[in-house]
Amino acid sequence: MAVPLLCLCSFSLSPTPYTTPSIFHSFNPSTTFLRFKLHSTLFHSTIPMSQGDKMTPYEEALEALSSLITRRTRVGDVNLEERFNVLFEYVKMLDLEEAISNMKIIHVAGTKGKGSTCTFTESILRNCGFRTGLFTSPHLIDIRERFRLDGLEISEEKFLAYFWWCYDRLKEKTDDKVPMPPFFHFLALLAFKIFSAEQVDVSIMEVGLGGKYDATNVVQAPVVCGITSLGYDHMEILGNTLGEIAGEKAGIFKHRIPAFTVPQPDEAMHVLKEKASRLNVPLQVVNPVDAKLLNGSTLGLEGEHQYTNAGLAVALCSMWLKMTGHLQDTNLEQTQHTLPEPFIKGLATASLQGRAQIVPDQHVNNEASNELVFFLDGAHSPESMEACARWFTLAIKGQDQTSFHQKLDNSKFSTGMVKMNIGERDHKKSTQILLFNCMSVRDPQLLLPQLMKTCADHGVYFRKALFVPALSMYHKVGSHALTPTDTNINLSWQLTLQRVWESLMQGNKGKSTDAASEELKDDMGMSANNFEHSAVFPSLPVAIKWLRDRVQQNQSTRFQVLVTGSIHLVGDVLKLIKK
Repeated sequence: MAVPLLCLCSFSLSPTPYTTPSIFHSFNPSTTFLRFKLHSTLFHSTIPMSQGDKMTPYEEALEALSSLITRRTRVGDVNLEERFNVLFEYVKMLDLEEAISNMKIIHVAGTKGKGSTCTFTESILRNCGFRTGLFTSPHLIDIRERFRLDGLEISEEKFLAYFWWCYDRLKEKTDDKVPMPPFFHFLALLAFKIFSAEQVDVSIMEVGLGGKYDATNVVQAPVVCGITSLGYDHMEILGNTLGEIAGEKAGIFKHRIPAFTVPQPDEAMHVLKEKASRLNVPLQVVNPVDAKLLNGSTLGLEGEHQYTNAGLAVALCSMWLKMTGHLQDTNLEQTQHTLPEPFIKGLATASLQGRAQIVPDQHVNNEASNELVFFLDGAHSPESMEACARWFTLAIKGQDQTSFHQKLDNSKFSTGMVKMNIGERDHKKSTQILLFNCMSVRDPQLLLPQLMKTCADHGVYFRKALFVPALSMYHKVGSHALTPTDTNINLSWQLTLQRVWESLMQGNKGKSTDAASEELKDDMGMSANNFEHSAVFPSLPVAIKWLRDRVQQNQSTRFQVLVTGSIHLVGDVLKLIKK
């Protein structure tokens, strides 16, 4: 049964007064530089460096963080339950038990839309006047994206101070029996330290993987929990059925703590309700936000599926306000013609990189031409691939009209809402290119057909699909986590993806070809393996160069590049095109 919209007309907005805390019990900000110098000396003594190399304090921290990344596969022989239980030892080492128990936490798990739901939730409560902390994953460009205070990624200075405080204390107290925590466990612990020390009013914690054994699940008493849309993903860890996956996600449910979810497949919903019943969790199902309730505004995140995520965010915020005493209990069951203004503003101004994001390539573009535009979405499951394809088809049709409004991220070359005028360039042809990679644990036989079919159903056909290997080192974080071009790189997985694509194209012969596709067949000397409808490139920078060269050689063609299949690929593209 769908939960009725809560009436939020009576706010009691009295956030906890914020006073700048002492970051650590014995931390003196004036000694920060001296502390970094000390770490530079100690840390460099353990890292082989070429002559003349010198890392910044931030790079030193990232190097230390990289040492926590395990190189084994995510499945292997790892006992997830044992590794999870050790987390409580780390919490004790960092003296975080009381701090975590006092935090007013919103905990969100799910397969699709976790990051978007958490982003909407943070934006709403920030616009209600509260000091917010948001922990999400993964990051796209900088690790600090995972830790947001009042909507902004944590400053480098604060990150370094909190990082070394946690790292040093764990290094001192861990041993062979209880070794240093792995990468994501450390980041979750760091988030709890940051948010407690910064005295945020609300901490929004996105589950990294699953729920039951996720590092964020050391939270014993959140204010409210949310489960976003469920689907097939990480099956090698979470299970092969929707019921098994739902059971892992429901692991964040706590005794009598209210929880919300969105409409789910029957198998998944049955498990969620069963798990909730065992724990006396009042589980409610919320419907997508009705656009009419936005009073003429639009969601800050693009795509029809975002109305589902927004609906869940509204419910989570409403319950958080109620449970923390900031929302009067009168008229809660009444519906409204519009949402409260802070809710509307929060939903309309929310922003999240790498999800339905449109970025023109500054290397070749100017305001009037838009010759090369990247459409980025980190979809990596069949369901999210379908949603991505629907968004892409609508977005490019908007661009091909006389004008369209495009939302860019708040990076150095973005200014919020940018109007891209096509106008006199209306005679340009548009050609769609797919830039794709996915992890080898994913099934391209599920992802690529869904993408191709959904686009075709909306009259969009890719002229060329480009497959590239991963650029980021998965055992490295930081500015030099990008590998240089390696001519000996293993492209077997990309060749597999290409074969799947070519097979699909054989079944769609004769559909929507034009002169633009003929032009793209030429000059493929940079590719490792070129077919009529696809090409494998030895690296992402080479593929980007090929695209830019095509723009210069095809002045009458507008190139619209969909980048999807992996959030890591999206991040790597952003790093390259924003240089």
